[in-house]
Amino acid sequence: MTLRTPLCEVLGIESPIVQAPIGSATTPELAAAVSNAGGLGHLAVTWRDTAETRAVIRDTRELTDEPFAVNLVLDDATTVVDTAAHLETILETGVDVVSLSFGDAAPYVDRIHEAGALVAQTVGSAEAARTAVAAGVDVVVTQGLEAGGHVQSEVATTALVPRVADAVGDDVPIVAAGGIADGRGIAAALVLGADGAWLGTRFVATEEAAVHDTYQRRLRESDETDTEYTTLFDKGWPGTPHRVLRNETLEQWDGDGRPPAGERPGETDIVATTGGGDRIERYDEALATPDVDGDVESMALFAGQSVGLTETVRPAGSVVATLTAETRDAIDAFPGRQREDG
Repeated sequence: MTLRTPLCEVLGIESPIVQAPIGSATTPELAAAVSNAGGLGHLAVTWRDTAETRAVIRDTRELTDEPFAVNLVLDDATTVVDTAAHLETILETGVDVVSLSFGDAAPYVDRIHEAGALVAQTVGSAEAARTAVAAGVDVVVTQGLEAGGHVQSEVATTALVPRVADAVGDDVPIVAAGGIADGRGIAAALVLGADGAWLGTRFVATEEAAVHDTYQRRLRESDETDTEYTTLFDKGWPGTPHRVLRNETLEQWDGDGRPPAGERPGETDIVATTGGGDRIERYDEALATPDVDGDVESMALFAGQSVGLTETVRPAGSVVATLTAETRDAIDAFPGRQREDG
């Protein structure tokens, strides 16, 4: 079952569903499964070096002939490889779409187009959307405050999408992100003026995502009131707001009156280690991948307010199929809800 919008025409996909670039949780298997099911899969490579970047793109291409995207965060605080050099590595692989976030896309748009790829830019305001379109981006992603992970907006999705739609008009497709985890949310985003939806938390809870079982259990058990928008987990990406599940680390900090960095409880505690032996401190922004050993529940467990709709861990392709069907059902239900005058 397909659900085509202008976003589908631009990206060459069947359903207007985009798997968000969920950091280290992204894998070739996840991106390929989403793309093979008709959506747009995504790889996050900001925290990978050039050799690993080439490898994950190659492995994804071996699993799918469909378009997929590769994301780069432009904030210098996240840089493992110089951004321009990292981008060249990505473009040399012949990727279909490059998505850019937390920075200005303008210096990179022409180079990406020269390589034959499309550019998506994440924004948090109507003004930022106008700037992105003026720079020549092909797709605008509106990230609302409800989103999980690192967040670059203080505006809710339901307020942001119509503002961006009015600012951008029909110039480029708009993708709504933040607080969306089922077909009702996708249908609502389309009504608000978006051409597709960008889902992160829902795809963290898939079999192909590289996340710890404890993390996925917390996603399944949590509801919409269990997240917090904060800057607490700042070691590795200081000053950037994010949304996480409430846990012991956050509760202890809250109970101590929310002291500043350097004075927080357990500031230098080692709560876990990676499979490679790297130590994870209490306030690190490290993601809980399957190889992590230790107190996973005390780590940053990134999740959006849509987590209450994320009750099962399923194959990503099945999630895309269900989302598409649910969206069609929600749209078909609209005529039955017309007002009756009387």
